[in-house]
Amino acid sequence: MAARPDPKAVSHLVRTVRQIRQYKPEPVPDEALQQLLQLARWTGSSKNTQPWHFIVVRDKERLRELSQVRTPINWLAAAALGIAIVLDGKLPHSEAYDEGRVSERLLIGAHNLGLGGGVAWWGDESQQAQAKKILGIPEDRTTRSMVMIGRPMSTADPPNPGRVGGRKPLDEVVSYEGFGKKA
Repeated sequence: MAARPDPKAVSHLVRTVRQIRQYKPEPVPDEALQQLLQLARWTGSSKNTQPWHFIVVRDKERLRELSQVRTPINWLAAAALGIAIVLDGKLPHSEAYDEGRVSERLLIGAHNLGLGGGVAWWGDESQQAQAKKILGIPEDRTTRSMVMIGRPMSTADPPNPGRVGGRKPLDEVVSYEGFGKKA
């Protein structure tokens, strides 16, 4: 039987994953990319449909084009590569769930390999269509996002106007036996 990893180390690994938007100009080693693609391939999916196809994009000009699809994702041009998640487009609800699972797995895997990752969302339907055109994705398929991978400049994200003060405390986000009920 294989040795189980230390639960505290795994918890620490998962808790310290960050959305990286600033990357060093270093390539991602092929071995690391293959490990990430294997992690993605082995991600669980609803009814084991495995509704995905992954497009690896390393070409800087193509990354620049994709970064122009929507202003808030202009940071993706700086990453060493991106993995576009293309879905079958047959079961939108379960595929959205599966997309989230595979995205998070890629982020954790990148972090575990000493890399960083960030998810870039294309935006509305017209922006998704633009990304599909750039990537040559068939009309009947769905793509909403791309996971960027690279060597992080820092694990501290640029200033964000969102929530100040870090994570909400557990007692604000957890109920027991029903909504709003405390332990």
